[in-house]
Amino acid sequence: MHQYGLPEEERAALQPLIDEIESLKRERNAVVLAHNYMTPDIFHTVADVRGDSLLLAQAGSRLDADVIVMAGVLFMAETAKVLSPDRTVLIPDLRAGCSLASSITVDDVAQLRAAHPGVPVVTYVNTTADVKAVSDICCTSANAKEVVESLGVPRVMLLPDRFLAANVALHTNVEIITWDAGACEVHERFTGSQLRDLRDTYADGVAIAAHPECPTDVTGEADFVGSTSAMGEWIARARPRRVALISECSMADNLAVLHPEIEWVRPCNLCPHMKRITLAGIRDSLVDMRHEVHVPSAAVVAGATVALERMMNVGRA
Repeated sequence: MHQYGLPEEERAALQPLIDEIESLKRERNAVVLAHNYMTPDIFHTVADVRGDSLLLAQAGSRLDADVIVMAGVLFMAETAKVLSPDRTVLIPDLRAGCSLASSITVDDVAQLRAAHPGVPVVTYVNTTADVKAVSDICCTSANAKEVVESLGVPRVMLLPDRFLAANVALHTNVEIITWDAGACEVHERFTGSQLRDLRDTYADGVAIAAHPECPTDVTGEADFVGSTSAMGEWIARARPRRVALISECSMADNLAVLHPEIEWVRPCNLCPHMKRITLAGIRDSLVDMRHEVHVPSAAVVAGATVALERMMNVGRA
């Protein structure tokens, strides 16, 4: 295995394309931001920043670059544009969507507010910019509980992921109102029985880390529950002999490069949207400066910025 996480033969075959992308990045003063669910050929080669969705958007706003290429999905590119309005933000494939982001609209939020007057809306970052703009505050999977409790109210709406909301509700006294239509198509397919079968199969021990977008019967069986970044940090800290990552397949592939001493069990699910992003697509995006991401209006930018900044200020002295 090569230092970049790819077999030597695969790396050699991809090298001309990688070199072309690196040349285009220099020419365009561009950076590639890669989500943890990108395939290793992207994650371990052309990515300038790697991480979860919010970390990527925040990093993009701090980097000295004219162009941001989002190797992720569309809501991530929108968030990057909100936080970096003067940068050109590109996404290699406009079809790279998200079941969570498409599960809720501005009209849905308006109807929920009418049904629950005075109850603040906490919106997961896995949403479109216009939904963020009509929210009171955003959250990530890592800080959802902290954000919910920061509001100092007895009830909140936590939208749109019903499983993230259910997992937060298990650990707070705040009443959580959920949006029943929202779920991640990767994480909702896992079941608690799968995890129990894993433990039976590996009777000599397997550590299980699950994402909080999973159903509660899954998270209840896991040894650790956390965001993509938190799962990686836990594995680095705990160093289990054998681990099952209950999340998207490529994340396990990428972490396996960092921890070759660990035996990786892979009961994973693929995200079809993330897999639309390819090395060739990144190259084409930089060649043709496509597809540029725009936020619908200045009002949406302003509203989404407020919701994101409120979240980022939670916990600060």
